[in-house]
Amino acid sequence: MVFDAPSCFAGNWPPTSIQQHPHIAVRTLSCGPAATPDHALVHEAVAFWADRQPGAVAAQHGATSITYSALVRDADQLAARLQAAGVRTGDAVGLFVTRSIPMLVAIIAILKLGAAYVPQDIRLVPPALLSRLVDDAGCKTLLCLREHHELASSLSGASTLVIEDSMGHGGASAWLPQCVRPDSTALVLYTSGTTGMPNGVKVTHRNLCNILLTAPGNLGIRPGMRVSQLLNIAFDMSAWEILGTLCQGGTLIIREDDMQAAAASVDVIIATPSILRRLDRDRCSRLQTVAVAGEPCAESLAAHWGERCTFFNGCGPTETTIVNTMHRHQRGSGHINIGKPTPNNTVYVLDGQFQPCAVGETGEMWAGGLCVTAGYAGNPALTAERYHDDPFLGAGWKMFRTRDLGRWTSDGELEHLGRTDDQVKVRGFRVELDAVSRVLEQASSVEQAATLKLDSRTLASVLTPVSADVQQARTHAQRQLPYYAVPARLLTLDTLPLTPRGKVDKRDLLRRLRGNG
Repeated sequence: MVFDAPSCFAGNWPPTSIQQHPHIAVRTLSCGPAATPDHALVHEAVAFWADRQPGAVAAQHGATSITYSALVRDADQLAARLQAAGVRTGDAVGLFVTRSIPMLVAIIAILKLGAAYVPQDIRLVPPALLSRLVDDAGCKTLLCLREHHELASSLSGASTLVIEDSMGHGGASAWLPQCVRPDSTALVLYTSGTTGMPNGVKVTHRNLCNILLTAPGNLGIRPGMRVSQLLNIAFDMSAWEILGTLCQGGTLIIREDDMQAAAASVDVIIATPSILRRLDRDRCSRLQTVAVAGEPCAESLAAHWGERCTFFNGCGPTETTIVNTMHRHQRGSGHINIGKPTPNNTVYVLDGQFQPCAVGETGEMWAGGLCVTAGYAGNPALTAERYHDDPFLGAGWKMFRTRDLGRWTSDGELEHLGRTDDQVKVRGFRVELDAVSRVLEQASSVEQAATLKLDSRTLASVLTPVSADVQQARTHAQRQLPYYAVPARLLTLDTLPLTPRGKVDKRDLLRRLRGNG
């Protein structure tokens, strides 16, 4: 299934259907501003900078670096090899690598052919799962680093090419330019899925250019600015780091084992709140901008970093292209929300009958506009379940069911109120786990909290740091929450465990809580 969203780059945004909608929240709040990206294709944006500043450093990894001209030259060489191996427009190519400069060469080469890259960190994913992803995405070709060639070659049914074999040779390449369209799939990102089975989300060039090349998603990145690459390459926010930098002429600083070393030398950090907590703000002397997304952000974290730099909090599942709302935190405001829809996008807060909620009423957030991705690879049934025709934008548009709860505030921004799958019943009452955690984080000794349901009568929360005052936190919760929402158990840790994608690992926490029962 392919969605060919109508183009709104010609000045017809917002559509008349929104401007004339009878519901005030839809008419006045749901639409992001109009904006036109400078480029419609990701690799063309990178080529623009290779032309404009060929000798500028595109990326640095430890002692190794690559210029924009070398990046595009090596990508051309690799594109020729991929073409000779049978890769064609519309194909999916497995990119099973670790963070590296060859990884960047591979991404640009794949995009030049109109193919989609399927990124996975080959060190972190079991071979059996990698083989399953190869089959699911339909990859006939894999790209890997030389050190992983043996493992990659053992995976299900695909031919394997070593990226470094195409680098540093110079000379003209023989790849044949392809007809790549803005609605061509650029990458396939695998999410965990509500059933635990990975779902491959098809992200198009239009999706990416719309968020990466318009404000505020462009984060003000420009030539001469350094941006960290901290995140797992299979995580959608890594595309924000990598492509957001290369499409705007910046320099990507790819981390080695020490995240802090990379963060200390950059102007822009993109991270989950949990990753950001592990960095020392005072060692990031040249930092100008921080953007977080992927999980709820505590106001205390935004306030801490926002004292030194511009701080953005974003929200949006992989299916809405990295983030589809953003909020610039105002110093001293005392609160944080997820802001407003990003350019050329919409957010609707709907009730159970798919009708718009009034300002202040809680509902489920649905996302529309150019952020909406092209569905799930090889899963039309799930695509039809989660991607619906958009009755507000009208013919040709789709909207996505985010499963996030939210409401419009009186000042026209969105407040995130957890996820529908984070709502649990305790003693017969409905409780939002994230809301409990937010209350605990307001206790002065608590930096971060995560709340889980142990059984039908019991909530438990894990607090950081290990020195957090448990009694103070419990008393604060008792004053702020109804009795059934107060966690019966509180455990303290130095830091919360993270998944490979930098989010709080709730499965690990549940094991610890049950083990300490």
